[in-house]
Amino acid sequence: MAVYTHLGAEDMAALLAPYHLGDLVSAKGIAEGVSNSNWLIETAQEPGKATRFILTMYEFRIEISDLPYFLGLLDHLAAKGCPVPRSIHDGAGNLYRVVATPRGERALALIEFLPGVSLHEPTPGQARAVGAALATLHGAAADYPATRANGMGLAEWQRLADACGPQGLASIDPALASLVAQHLPRLAAQWPQDLPTGVIHADLFPDNVLMQGETVTGLIDFYFACNDVIAYDLAVTHAAWCFDAAGLAFRADLSAALLEGYASVRALSGAERAALPVLAQGAAMRFAMSRAYDWLNTPADALVTRKDPMAFARRLQFYADPANGGVFAL
Repeated sequence: MAVYTHLGAEDMAALLAPYHLGDLVSAKGIAEGVSNSNWLIETAQEPGKATRFILTMYEFRIEISDLPYFLGLLDHLAAKGCPVPRSIHDGAGNLYRVVATPRGERALALIEFLPGVSLHEPTPGQARAVGAALATLHGAAADYPATRANGMGLAEWQRLADACGPQGLASIDPALASLVAQHLPRLAAQWPQDLPTGVIHADLFPDNVLMQGETVTGLIDFYFACNDVIAYDLAVTHAAWCFDAAGLAFRADLSAALLEGYASVRALSGAERAALPVLAQGAAMRFAMSRAYDWLNTPADALVTRKDPMAFARRLQFYADPANGGVFAL
C-alpha cells in the first residue's frame, strides 16, 4: 500500500535534493500504488518551467538487488528510442538510493514522467500499436547484457497453488480447485523448452501502457521484467488485452489486431506460433494463481482491491478449448 504519500514538503525536498533538479513545486501521492509508494513530482530549475517525474519508494515484493536490472533496462530501451521512461540518476550517478524511514530502510528511484492515458476499452488500432510496440521492445532489448530469472514462472504457479490449497481455491469458486488440478500438471508437462528467449515485460496490461490516440507514448511498470520465452510475453499481453475484465467475452478483433501489430515488427517462427495456445494457458494460470493467493491472504481492512482470480481462470478455459485453437492463426 502507498503508505508514505503523506510526506511533507520538507521531507520530499530532502529526498529529491541529491538529484539536483531545482526547487520542488509539488508532490502528489498516486493512489494506484499497491506494492510501492508513488508520487507525481514537479520541480523547476527556473520559475514557471516545471518538469514532471515519478518518484517510487519500494515497499513490498521488489528485491533491491533487482533494481539495477529493472532501471538499467529502462535506460537501455529509452536509448534505443522505445517509449519507456528513463531513470533519473542522482548527482553521484546512482540509479536508485537507499534511505532511512520510520519503517526501516527503503530504496527509492526517480523516473521520467511520460504523457498519455491508460485504456479501459481499447480499439483494434490501439491493440495493433501495442503489439508493434511490444515487438519493438523485444528487438531493442536483444543486446541488454543483464539477466534475471522469471520469478513468476511455472515453479511459482505451483507454489502459489500449494499455498492456497484445494480448499482455499474452492472457497474462491467451486470450479477453481479442479481447474488447477486438471491444467497445472499438464502445462508443466507441455511447456515449450526450445523457443527463442530474451528480455520480456511479463506484465503488459492496459494499465501499464500509456497512449495518445493510436500512438503508444509509454510502456511502464517493468517490475516483473525478466529473461524468458519471448512468445510468452505476447501470450501474456494477449490474455491481458483481448477479453473483457471478467474474462467472459473474447474480443476477436483486438486479438487479430494485436497479433498483426506484433508480426509487422517481429515475425513469429512456426514453432512460436504453434506454442502460443499453451503459452497463453500458462499466462492465464500465472495470473489466476497470483490473484488467488492475494485473494486469500489480503487482510480484510487492507487498502487494496482484490482482483478476481476467476477472470483468468475463464481465460484459461477459453485457451484450453480446442474449438478456440485458431485464435493465434493469421
